[in-house]
Amino acid sequence: MLYTMSRLDADTLKAVQTLEKEIGSPLIAISGIDVANASLSDDKVRKVRDLEHDLGVVLVAVAPI
Repeated sequence: MLYTMSRLDADTLKAVQTLEKEIGSPLIAISGIDVANASLSDDKVRKVRDLEHDLGVVLVAVAPI
């Protein structure tokens, strides 16, 4: 399972913003995506980790559909 930022319609966004004000804390809406991890060789994993380090992000290799 992988998670991404949710796309919220206007009513849902308003409900989230109302609750944020009520609890005094920002909320982040995320949704699950069912994906399979890619099977990578050690060399490919190293390349992914190197690019993660260079870019300051986390990359996830997933199996092609």
